[in-house]
Amino acid sequence: MFNKEYDVIVVGAGHAGSEAAAAAANMGCSTLLVTMNLQNIAQMSCNPAMGGIAKGQIVREIDAMGGYSGLVSDTSAIQFKMLNKSKGPAMWSPRVQSDRMRFAEDWRLRLEQTPNLDFYQEMVHGLIIENGKIKGVRTSLGIEIRAKSVVCTNGTFLNGLIHIGDKQRGGGRAGEAAATGITKDLIDAGFEAGRMKTGTPPRVDGRSLDYSKMIEQPGDEVPGKFSYSDETKPLSKQRSCYMTYTSNEVHDILRSGFDRSPMFNGRIKSLGPRYCPSIEDKINRFADKDRHQLFVEPEGWNTVEVYVNGFSTSLPEDVQFAALSSVAGFENVKFFRPGYAIEYDYFPPTQLQHTLETKLVDGLYFAGQINGTTGYEEAACQGMMAGINAALKVQEKDPFILQRNEAYIGVLIDDLITKGTEEPYRMFTSRAEYRTLLRQDNADFRLTERSYKLGLASEDRMRKMEEKKEKSLAFVSFLKDTSVVPEDANPVLADYNSSPMKQSDKIFKIFSRPNIAMDDVRKFPGVEEYIQQHHLDTEMLEQTEIQIKYSGYIQKEKNNADKLNRLEDVKIPKHFDYSKIKSMSFEAREKLNKIQPANVSQASRISGVSPNDISVLLVYMGR
Repeated sequence: MFNKEYDVIVVGAGHAGSEAAAAAANMGCSTLLVTMNLQNIAQMSCNPAMGGIAKGQIVREIDAMGGYSGLVSDTSAIQFKMLNKSKGPAMWSPRVQSDRMRFAEDWRLRLEQTPNLDFYQEMVHGLIIENGKIKGVRTSLGIEIRAKSVVCTNGTFLNGLIHIGDKQRGGGRAGEAAATGITKDLIDAGFEAGRMKTGTPPRVDGRSLDYSKMIEQPGDEVPGKFSYSDETKPLSKQRSCYMTYTSNEVHDILRSGFDRSPMFNGRIKSLGPRYCPSIEDKINRFADKDRHQLFVEPEGWNTVEVYVNGFSTSLPEDVQFAALSSVAGFENVKFFRPGYAIEYDYFPPTQLQHTLETKLVDGLYFAGQINGTTGYEEAACQGMMAGINAALKVQEKDPFILQRNEAYIGVLIDDLITKGTEEPYRMFTSRAEYRTLLRQDNADFRLTERSYKLGLASEDRMRKMEEKKEKSLAFVSFLKDTSVVPEDANPVLADYNSSPMKQSDKIFKIFSRPNIAMDDVRKFPGVEEYIQQHHLDTEMLEQTEIQIKYSGYIQKEKNNADKLNRLEDVKIPKHFDYSKIKSMSFEAREKLNKIQPANVSQASRISGVSPNDISVLLVYMGR
């Protein structure tokens, strides 16, 4: 059946695998996507949502790069919210509640319509590695499929073990078998492996809930969307989520099951996600709190299934049911399935290069939870980057790497490669030192041109981005060149107790004052006419306002990024032996020899490497 050699084989069809396959195929590579169940392509294994704090920025970056996650998120959305609007624009983060079934369906249909992409349903049982190079994969039926490169996106399936109370069973997620064989092959090849844990809450029947006892959480009055493409439109109608709370009574019931909890009786030995703890972990760690929020999230437009966000648990099912039945609005709850924890194999990402190619095996790439991350968005962007670089390697072209000042994707990958992780890694805005540059509103400005050169972003996308940029710059010039008289400006300034004008001044200068917003500037003569004449939409106006109001911060971050990039240019030879630099600390030599940074900038971000160590390294490198 497989007498041809593929350019790229992608193992696993979750969020990482789907983006990897799409990227490689769209770049012209013959690509095979192998998965255990073709019905579960891009399955939302946990919550039915995309985006959120920092994650929304990643989805917009994927979209600007020509990936599918933004498009699918828009077409399957049932609610849209822009989070953190009360804070500065660097913190604004889009999020959608998704229709789980439509999400997976749209992903599959898009992949089926992608040229150069083949599909095969079976478990990959092993990797074919010869003389330090990947040569293909071996399936559970013993079929060998040859390829020039392989991208492993195994999610939670590698030797996955599901825990519910004192019950255990093998599985990659509820109702699906674990994947075996790959871990052994990688360890035999010299890789270091570890175990991680994640969990998920119960799913319940929405018809059994009393929403009158909960607090409604509607979407934005004027919803936005993720994709920069005109292919999708903002929602015309939305479904609400709801919020309720646990109580001391609920906590007491949960504590009654702690002796049977795999988290507390030693059955689970691996670390779970710090920022998405189980409900039992929350009431144990925050014993002083008498309640915790629960978000009641519908799984789609028409299904009655509901996701209980905030109630992730691996307690026995009878304890889960008794505790949840004591939550306001859940008194008559009916379970679709209980929550569970899952342990799985991962491979510390310090074993990778910035391209996500492994250091040990040429042509082998890792993406997603196999690298120790958590979250659909983190997985999807890694998959896209691995797919791009696998394609470029096959095509004998230069690799594609995003720097920390270019994208949250660059921050995420650099963090993983340079620092590693011992617990599931989740992206936050605080991880990005250049977050004023990496806003959700300007991902197209940052990345579309680079994606276009790779052959991913379309001509239409490129033209649309250039038009948007030109219009925004022209509008800024108009505001810099156009004056307003005191009689027109002072009534607006008085509303904010801002100092009145005594003579005419440029609109740009007035706009730079605190509190003065775009809605105020539109009241000045000539501004609204300009906006209508040049067809400036809400997105362009928002972009212009941010550029003007935060120009000082933006320029400062650009200057800092330029300094960082100078260190990026100081390359370090491959397999450099740091042990011979005796004036460097022992810890620094040990860490540098293990991680083998590509340049001095990456070396400076490794935990345990001090500024003094970097100074010594720079002297040694002739700088």
